[in-house]
Amino acid sequence: MKQGFLYILLLFGASNLCSQEAGEQRLGTVSFVTSNNVYVKFESTQAIVIGDTLQFNGVPCLLINEKSSTSVVSTLLNDCSVKKNDVVSYTLPKKKITPTLPDETISEPRPTRVPPRQKETETNEEAAAYSENIRGRITLASYNTFSNIREDRNRLQTRFNMDALHIGDSKFSFETDLAYRHVMLPSESNYRGRTSIFNIYNLNARFDATPDFSLTLGRTLNNKISTVGAVDGIQAEKYFGSFYVGALAGFRPDFFDYGFNGDLFQYGGYIGVETDSENFYSQTTAGAMEQTNAGASDRRYLYLQHNSTIGSNLNFFGSAELDIFGKNENTTRLTNLYISARYRFSRSVNAMISYDSRKRIIYYETFQNELDRLLDDDLARQGLRARLNLRPFKRILFGGSYSRRFQSDSQNASDNLYGYVTLTKIPGVDGRLNVSYNNNQSNYLTSNVLAVRHSRNFFKDQLNADFYYRMADYEYGTRNTEYTQNFYGTSLSYSFSRTWQISMSSEFSKFEDENNIRIYGRLTKRFFSKRK
Repeated sequence: MKQGFLYILLLFGASNLCSQEAGEQRLGTVSFVTSNNVYVKFESTQAIVIGDTLQFNGVPCLLINEKSSTSVVSTLLNDCSVKKNDVVSYTLPKKKITPTLPDETISEPRPTRVPPRQKETETNEEAAAYSENIRGRITLASYNTFSNIREDRNRLQTRFNMDALHIGDSKFSFETDLAYRHVMLPSESNYRGRTSIFNIYNLNARFDATPDFSLTLGRTLNNKISTVGAVDGIQAEKYFGSFYVGALAGFRPDFFDYGFNGDLFQYGGYIGVETDSENFYSQTTAGAMEQTNAGASDRRYLYLQHNSTIGSNLNFFGSAELDIFGKNENTTRLTNLYISARYRFSRSVNAMISYDSRKRIIYYETFQNELDRLLDDDLARQGLRARLNLRPFKRILFGGSYSRRFQSDSQNASDNLYGYVTLTKIPGVDGRLNVSYNNNQSNYLTSNVLAVRHSRNFFKDQLNADFYYRMADYEYGTRNTEYTQNFYGTSLSYSFSRTWQISMSSEFSKFEDENNIRIYGRLTKRFFSKRK
């Protein structure tokens, strides 16, 4: 424990010795998040440099890969997690570099990797549709936990993902997302779970026969029908102007290990329309799926998905699933409904509201021995969430959110209140300061969490240092005792080129007589197709 505190003090001293005047910051808002990219809107990107990073809560979280006059396309760093409407910052370099790019605005990204559709009447237009664009990342990470009461746990993990569009300017594309992790246990451990786990999340090849027609083979996630999940099989999609149709056939991943399962055959299709103009973007998809287990019907449902952006301020998203197969074969159940709306009132104010209603998905063949119990508990778990972000002054951000979970029998209810204040540049000290508070109340637990975080960059933003303290109070409804847990943490992240980054973080937590130390390390290598 003494070594942990000494480590924090040494880093804090280094931050004072190495500090230098930071450049002016520009703030942007996350407008869309896909499995590979994060899209961020700015008032202007004139001074933003491709290859630099964007910060979220003081930590370099996004690597800038492309930009237009008001938007950038980026990829995640440091295992960060960002959502729509999150506010990120960019520190201007002392010497502004302004790459020459077309003066165009990146609209909300298409939920598909199909390139912009073009007429096939001219050879040069077709060639432009098949332009190589490769993005990939390899990571090696270790997670280590040491405790004075519990058994130590060490885990190694590697992950490889790549999105290679039109390899060699051809009609072929390839996508993969693979992960392997290995848990190392002490010889006296009682753990009986799997210690070596290999997962394939995406692994597919696509052939664009024409700019309007594509075939995909392998394990694929189709963002037009995101509720369907991964499909091990073949998918075809054809555009007719603004309209499109698609069909798929294959297998669902195994319930237990996410591997291939030849008993879980499924097939379906969808239709949709996509509109893209200067001030309006919209995509609406409707479809049907039949899922089986060993040849018998397991689930049959209809789904609807819609995403639209009006102007640059209002975004709406909605999805729904209606099951049309049940115990009596003609039962209908609304199993999933989700709607959200985000509006940016001004550069300084944006708000979001969402509602969801979800029922347990029942696979009638898989769960045939438990149907009565599952149907007796056929209640909709509902949720309502609202969020507001404000920037009343140039260097001060604050905001909050409220969410409520509930169902008709009053069980599993919870209320969550969250608020934060961020000072983007601390006078006389430099760096970024964030203070947040979270209160959660449920049927059985009340928790209060207070967190303070200070972060800053050094050496022209190549090095980021982060220090935080978090205090969590827990009170269980069945007990009269309050429990308090304290966390002290620090992290360092160093980008020694556009494509290499190494990061280390450590955390010390104390709960009554239990002390835990967590150490996390990560090495990341990125690669890109060469610019032509």
